[in-house]
Parts: sequence; C-alpha cells; structure tokens
Amino acid sequence: MSGPAPSVSPELKVLLRRLRLGQTLDTLPERLALARSGGLGHAEFLEALLSDEVTRRDRTSAGVRARAAHLDPSMVLDAWDDTAEVTYDRAIWAELVSLRFIEDARNAFVLGPVGVGKTFLASALGHIACRRRISVHFERADKLHKRLKAARLDASFEVEMRKLIRVECLVIDDLAIQALDATETSDFYELVVERHHAAATVITSNRDPSEWLGVMADPLLAQSAVDRLQSAAYELVIEGESYRRREKPKVNPEPTPTTTTRRRST
Repeated sequence: MSGPAPSVSPELKVLLRRLRLGQTLDTLPERLALARSGGLGHAEFLEALLSDEVTRRDRTSAGVRARAAHLDPSMVLDAWDDTAEVTYDRAIWAELVSLRFIEDARNAFVLGPVGVGKTFLASALGHIACRRRISVHFERADKLHKRLKAARLDASFEVEMRKLIRVECLVIDDLAIQALDATETSDFYELVVERHHAAATVITSNRDPSEWLGVMADPLLAQSAVDRLQSAAYELVIEGESYRRREKPKVNPEPTPTTTTRRRST
C-alpha cells in the first residue's frame, strides 16, 4: 500500500514563493512521492521539479505572446481536425511547421477557396512561432490597411510601419479579397520591399497570386511586390469541403417524452 502523500512544510512554501517558484507547489507533492518511493534520486528530483516550472513558464509566456500577436487562441495545431475533407501537400506543410522558412526569411502562401481552413493553419503557424519565442503579428488585410490610413492622421504611420517591418513573422489574412486603392497598394509595396529577404511573411488568400495584380491600383508597384513575395515563398494550396461546416453547432435530439394514455370512462 502506498503511504500518505508527502506534506510540504509552511517554511518550504514561503521559500518557494519568495523565489517566485510558488507554482511548483502544483506538482511538488507528486514529485516528492516519486522520490520517496525510490523513483527519483536527489538530482533527478530537482531536475524534474525545475523542468515542470520551465514548462509552465514557457506555456504562460507563449500565451502572452500569442495574445499580443492577435492570434485566435482556438486556432492551434492541436485543435485542427485532421479528418476534415480537405487536401494539401503534407510535405510542404511539414516544412512550414518546422519554421525553417522563418529562420531563412522566406514566405508562405496559404491558398484555397473560402472556408477550407486557411486562416486556421496560418494562425497555427503563428502559435508555433510564439512558443519558440519568435515575434509574430497577425492581422486581416483590410484592417491592416485601415489602421495604416488612420496612422497617417495622427502622425504615427512611420512607427506603425517600423513595427510591421521588424516583426519576425507577419501574418496577413485574406489578402486581395477586395480592391486596394493607390495608398493601400503603395503601403503594401513598401512593406514587402522592406521585409524582402529580411523577415518572413505568411499570406492567406482565396485568390491565386497572379490575380492579386488585378485588385491593386498601381500595376507596376503590384507586380514588383508580388514578384518579390512569390520568389521567396512556399505555396500551400488547400482544396476540399468547407472546414467551417465542422465548427457549426449541432443540436442533440431530445428524448421523446413518454406520454401516458388515460382510458376515457364510458
């Protein structure tokens, strides 16, 4: 029979909290029990306890970075339904998940029709990057352009552009879903030129890159920007049924209530 769970003295709790290690109390009794049973030596016990704390801190800091990057917390790789009726090149996806494209300052296009999970997979890459302490910023293309236009009005445009240029992984969602005017095209061109071979950009779109040119106001700037992006990009094309349909809430049928038929008196 196993003995009682090892107790943690009040003095030890105080010391751990003073050292900002109070969260180790969550796993400390389990580790003490394992050590007492002979499963862990002194050094192994300390290593396991500190490993628990490092894992917790990494998880917490990754969550903070993901929120700062404006990533949807539900769009993580573990939550992706791999039974979805969509197809894409698994070798390219494996390469993207390795994040070597970010290390090499290359780009990634996630392309396909509406609803197949482009935003989900691009966000999942952002979450993986956050866990690896890579700076990430996620923004929908139309909101990005509106924000930059507003920044011109309060003289913060240069500051905002520097932030976008310097981030290690910029995720632009739904590019070219609507037409870009002259200012938006110029901003997009500047962003691409400054980040070219310097930082990675992930773009989702339901249009082929060749179609992006037609929705930008200045053909020359558009061609120059798209050519730079495409020359250093992996292209992940997703095809199949709408992934969003799998997220639609389902109504569970309620049990049919049992009715008692009363015999009428005659």
